[in-house]
Amino acid sequence: MNKLKPIIWGALALILSVSGGISDTLKIGHIAGKTGWLKGPALSATVAVDMAVKEINAAGGVNGKMLEIIEFDSGSDPKQAALAAKTLVQDHDVLAIVGPFSSGEAKVAFNVAEREKIVMMSNASSAPGLTDGKEWAWRITEDEGKQFARLLTTFKKMDVPRSSVDIVYVSDEAISAVVGTKLYPFLLKKFGIKHGKPVAITYKSFDLAPQIAPIVANNPDMVAVAGLPENASKTIRELKRQGYKGRMIGSQIFADPNILELFGDLAEGTTFMAGFHADSSPKAKAFNEKFVKETKAAGIKKLGAHHSDAQSYDAIYLYAQVMKEQKVTGSKGNVAAERLAIKEGLKTVNFSGILGDNLCFSGNDAELPGYVIQIKDKKWTLMDSHAPDPC
Repeated sequence: MNKLKPIIWGALALILSVSGGISDTLKIGHIAGKTGWLKGPALSATVAVDMAVKEINAAGGVNGKMLEIIEFDSGSDPKQAALAAKTLVQDHDVLAIVGPFSSGEAKVAFNVAEREKIVMMSNASSAPGLTDGKEWAWRITEDEGKQFARLLTTFKKMDVPRSSVDIVYVSDEAISAVVGTKLYPFLLKKFGIKHGKPVAITYKSFDLAPQIAPIVANNPDMVAVAGLPENASKTIRELKRQGYKGRMIGSQIFADPNILELFGDLAEGTTFMAGFHADSSPKAKAFNEKFVKETKAAGIKKLGAHHSDAQSYDAIYLYAQVMKEQKVTGSKGNVAAERLAIKEGLKTVNFSGILGDNLCFSGNDAELPGYVIQIKDKKWTLMDSHAPDPC
């Protein structure tokens, strides 16, 4: 009997060694914006991520493993987003990362993804060119330039009055500043539309009257507003208060259903782009209805899902599909190889979710549809739609 002890202990050691090398879960990092100035639009994205994980795990997980989200709050700070990425990679061995949320955060954190060789899938950053020259930085979002060009295309097709446009942007929002000073002027000129010099406001501005008065005096056909929902609403309210009668327009920055309340009765006719439309498909509608209930339970008031919420939800399902196709196991000794497998899988993936069917990536950016939304009779109304560009 004593001769068997070395064999028994040897076998036990082998079992412990093997089991210690296999993770019980497939870990995905999430760089969330639960605090800081982006809390408004970013907090609900966390609900969407959790919804997707619960659904996938309830259906049996991926490759026999449950998904596990390791969350890090960036505080809406680019430096914290970079720290989050480093911590998730080095301390938690995550296989891939969702986030960060904003373009400013992504611009910094994407460099960590390149150094650490891990896929980072931003769920909201939409400044053009953020993934250019990058290998590990990906986005499941459509850039503002493409979406605004689609809006102008619709105006041209429908012959909406557009002979002159003034521009207002929130200077201390990174994406809004880029859109207001670079994208809007470039694309308006490209479409042969005259525009005035972009007017800057800050999100801390108490009185916008001095900046807005010259625009109202100009009486342009349109005013292009670049700002996140709360600050865009301040601008639009001031325009209307001073008697502006033209059309207010925007890319997808303020495309949040909550603007129906934020903008109030003054928003009639406001027209903008959105990357998600709840009535685009039965599964999109089902997600939207469930999302509203889940956010309410979490103490967050949402009249509907923002495209960043839908993108966050689909990002998890996209990772799940790629991990399944690449047979990812979560083996602790094989983390680097499985991170690489996820990246390679994204290059050829064909994905269908609530954002649309048969979606793919052109370079490292997803090709997504665009919806032209007009506020009409106090409702979010579809004016036109644009199919995804081919990959």
